[in-house]
Formats: sequence, structure tokens, C-alpha cells
Amino acid sequence: MPAGKKNKILEYKGHPLRRKDNLIYYGKMSDKYIIMLQILESKSHDDLELASKVAVQLQFTDPDLKSRDRVVKKSEKTSFYEAMDVAAVWLERALAAG
Repeated sequence: MPAGKKNKILEYKGHPLRRKDNLIYYGKMSDKYIIMLQILESKSHDDLELASKVAVQLQFTDPDLKSRDRVVKKSEKTSFYEAMDVAAVWLERALAAG
């Protein structure tokens, strides 16, 4: 990488997106809540893999809680666009409520 260039973090509506395989984390771990998106199924379309089933979960970031106790809300959507739409609303509302 050329000197002076920094790795830019991908953001959506002011919150960072991080991907690990089929899991996408939306939000900051330093906040009270984060969104976890899991791509459950995908379909090929013109040499591209498009998500066709995505699980969305609003979670607490508290590391002391068990993973199943962290989940506040969950849903499944039929496209990544729909999943991100719901995720953005859930995260904004949760963070605003405190």
C-alpha cells in the first residue's frame, strides 16, 4: 500500500460495516447496540452472488451476556437491501432510546 494511504472503513448512514465471511456487523462495538446480518442463502445472477435470505439481529454489545441473551430483535429478509433498510432503522431507534 502506498505511503500516506489509510484503510477507509466502509460506512452506511454514519455507522461502520465490517464483514467476516457471511456475517456483517453494522455499528460500533463501543455503543450499547450493534446489528448482525447473516447471509443465509444466495443466488447467482450474471456472475454475481446476491443474497436471497438474510437474518437481521439487533444485539447488545455487552460481552458479559450470553450470545442468546444479547439478541433484542430479529427478522429475516429476502434481500440485502431490505435487511440493511431494517437494520438502519432498528440501530438508530435503539441508540436514540439509550
